[in-house]
Amino acid sequence: MKKFKSLVAVMVASVLALTFVACGAVKDGAIDDQAATRGIHEGEGEIWIDDEAIALAGSASSSQACLDACTAVFNLMNQQRTAQGLSALVWSDALTNAAQVRANEITTSFSHTRPNGSAFWTVDSNVQYGENLAKLYQSADSVYAAWMNSPTHAANIMDGGYKTVGIAICQTGDGSWYWAQEFGY
Repeated sequence: MKKFKSLVAVMVASVLALTFVACGAVKDGAIDDQAATRGIHEGEGEIWIDDEAIALAGSASSSQACLDACTAVFNLMNQQRTAQGLSALVWSDALTNAAQVRANEITTSFSHTRPNGSAFWTVDSNVQYGENLAKLYQSADSVYAAWMNSPTHAANIMDGGYKTVGIAICQTGDGSWYWAQEFGY
C-alpha cells in the first residue's frame, strides 16, 4: 500500500508540474511556454469586441475565494513592480470582463487561441495586449510563484509598458480553478 501511495503522489506531482503552461500546446514533445502578447500595431484598424461573450462574462459568478485570490495576485504583482521601480498596474473592469471570458474559454481549450480559432485579444481588442493563463492553482501565492518562475509570464507581469490589468478565475464544477490575466496599455 505504501508503494501505491508513493506512486500516486509522484503521478500527481508530475501532473501538477505540467499543468502550468501558457498555451498548453505540445509541439514535437516540447511544451510551448510562451506567454501571449500582441504588438501595439497588431490588428490595427480591426475592432474586435465580442459583446456576446463579454455579456456572458458579466453574469458569471465566482466564489468569494476566487475573487479574493484575484485581488491577492493583483497586490503581489504591484508590490513586486513597485519594488523594481515600475509603476503599479491599475485594475481595469474592461480587462477583467475579458479575463472572465478567457478563463471560461480555457476550461475547454487551454490555449491563447480562443475556441473559435481567433486570437486571445479578440475578446476586446481595444484593451487586451498581453495574457497569462494558468490552470489548477488554488491560491494566489501558488499561481503567482508559477508565473514569476516562467520568464515569459514574468515578462508580461514586469512589462513597464503595461498600465492596466484584469484577472479572473473560472471555477469548474469539480472545484478546479482556471486563471486568466489580461494586460493593457
